[in-house]
Amino acid sequence: MRCTGMAVAFLLYVIAEVAAVWAVGSAVGVLATIGLLIAGALVGSWLARREGGKAMRAFVTTAQSGRSPEKELTDGMLVAVGGVLIMIPGFVSDVLGLLFLLPPTRAVARRLWLKRAEKRAIRHANQRRSPAMVVDSEVVPEQPHQQTQQHPVIEGRIVEG
Repeated sequence: MRCTGMAVAFLLYVIAEVAAVWAVGSAVGVLATIGLLIAGALVGSWLARREGGKAMRAFVTTAQSGRSPEKELTDGMLVAVGGVLIMIPGFVSDVLGLLFLLPPTRAVARRLWLKRAEKRAIRHANQRRSPAMVVDSEVVPEQPHQQTQQHPVIEGRIVEG
C-alpha cells in the first residue's frame, strides 16, 4: 500500500512539473523557458553551495563548542536536498529546492522534519521493546544483625503492563 502511495505522489509530481513547464512555455516561449530553467539551475547551484558552506561552518563551530549539532546537521541535510531539487529540470522542483535553501523556510522545514523524526523514533522504540516495566523501590538500611551483607537491601514491587 505504501509503495502505491509513493507511485501516485511521483505521478502527480510529474504531471505538475509538465503542466508548469507547459504554462511557462506558453506564456514566454520555448527559448525563454529553456533559459529560465538553466538560470534557475545556475542560481540554485550557487545558492546551494553558499548555504552548504554556511551549514558546514556552523556544524563545525557547534561541534567544537561541545554542543549537540542537531540543528546544523539537519540544515546541512536540507541544503543538500534543496541542491538536488534545484538541479532537477523543472519549475516545481526549483521552487521546492529554493524553499529548502532559503534560511527562513528551511527553519520551518527543519522544525517539521525534527518533529516527524522524533515521532517516528518514539513509535519505532515502542514497537521494538517489551511491555513497559515500572519499578517502585526503596533502599532499606542494613540492620545490625546483617553484618555479613555488604550491600543495602532493596525492597520494592515490580509492576508490569
